[in-house]
Amino acid sequence: MTVMPRTPGRPAGRTGDALLDTARDVFLEFGYAGASMDEVAKRARISKASLYREHASKSALYAAVVRHWALAGRDAMRPALEDLKVNPDLREGLVALGETMRAGMLSAPVVAMRRLVIAEAAAHPDVARDYLAQSWDANIRTLAEAMTDLSELHGLVVDDAPALASEFTWLVVGAPLNAGLLGVTTEAPPVARAVDLFLAGYIRP
Repeated sequence: MTVMPRTPGRPAGRTGDALLDTARDVFLEFGYAGASMDEVAKRARISKASLYREHASKSALYAAVVRHWALAGRDAMRPALEDLKVNPDLREGLVALGETMRAGMLSAPVVAMRRLVIAEAAAHPDVARDYLAQSWDANIRTLAEAMTDLSELHGLVVDDAPALASEFTWLVVGAPLNAGLLGVTTEAPPVARAVDLFLAGYIRP
């Protein structure tokens, strides 16, 4: 008896996180106004009815995409923070952390999503606020915890840990992030310069 090989069926449609990844691609390609539920459904290989069962509207889908993206990146710098805590050289550890932060925050996908959220902030303020809370603010809190540990390990002056974490972040990424959001290619000051300025203000003599 001859057994005929099975032919592959139609690939399964995308749901859950995979659907959100597909929708993010559509929003980034077309912008919010130009994106359509039809295009998302087509790329996800699902029916429009199935898409609307998961996300009741384009605005709800957009909010879910932004939150999913923000949550996925929340712990990206934790390994670098752990390395910082065990590095006996505070300056060296902070430079390595700053390089990691700069590489991540200035990466093309991160800048593209930030531009999308900024462009839609007036029309979707709740999404913008949630994005800020779930990404930037959450990462500042995590960095603030590390700064407190550095106070005990290296004598860093930590009078206000969240403020300290915010100041370090802006020293490292402020100028290149501003240029990146504007689509301008520029040579950023070395991370070591930002670290030296930071330590000059906050290390005990």
